[in-house]
Amino acid sequence: MPDPRARRGVRNRLTVVVTEAVCAVAAGYRSYSAIAEWIVDVPAATAVALGIAPDRHPSEAMIRRLLQALDPDLLTAAANGWLGTRTVATAPAQRRAIAVDGKTLRGSRTTDAAAQHVLAARDQATGVVLASTAVDGKTNEITRFAPLLDQIGNLRGTVITADALHCQRGHVAYLSERGAHWILTVKANQPTMHAQLAGLPWRAVPDAARDTDCGHGRRESAPARGWRGGVTFGRGLGRLTWCLPVVATPPT
Repeated sequence: MPDPRARRGVRNRLTVVVTEAVCAVAAGYRSYSAIAEWIVDVPAATAVALGIAPDRHPSEAMIRRLLQALDPDLLTAAANGWLGTRTVATAPAQRRAIAVDGKTLRGSRTTDAAAQHVLAARDQATGVVLASTAVDGKTNEITRFAPLLDQIGNLRGTVITADALHCQRGHVAYLSERGAHWILTVKANQPTMHAQLAGLPWRAVPDAARDTDCGHGRRESAPARGWRGGVTFGRGLGRLTWCLPVVATPPT
């Protein structure tokens, strides 16, 4: 990614300063002054490994100005691209699966600003975040879905999973154009589809197994039974391939 500083007078390389800041934040140093203190106090062996010159520690002011001048989207894309090269290749017999989910960043709330919300795409096999994008007060997760996955080069044959918020016609069309498969949760935000699925003859389909899990204040029971095909949805939502019922109940 480009260095926003003028070439003349640069004493610390961009990669070195960014790496120092990442290491400091990972160690629990959050403010610019704390990051600068961490760099000064870092052991000599670590400083050499990071490329820090003994007589050229970056100042708090330089760190602050440089980090504030960086394009956050370019920095995120660069970091995610690097992480993507470190993932373990999926076995040929398995499809790649990516989970899309939104989370509020812990510790990001301040007295002057609300907590930051991020939409991320995570490789389900390795747990590595492949892409992320900020969801500010002017937008929402739905409008950031396509820009998020645009950061990932090839989605052909990949299975994308997302919650009920992303069960949208535009999302289905986007994933279809990119050659991806999808698993989406259907709830009341798609009433016609939900009614069609609820009306399937589930009692006639035997359970092969049943999986029960607790979380977010509820117990979810997912029987290992599925309805294959036979249901076509109108207005751009496509044709059902597999459907699995999930029953959520309050924990006892």
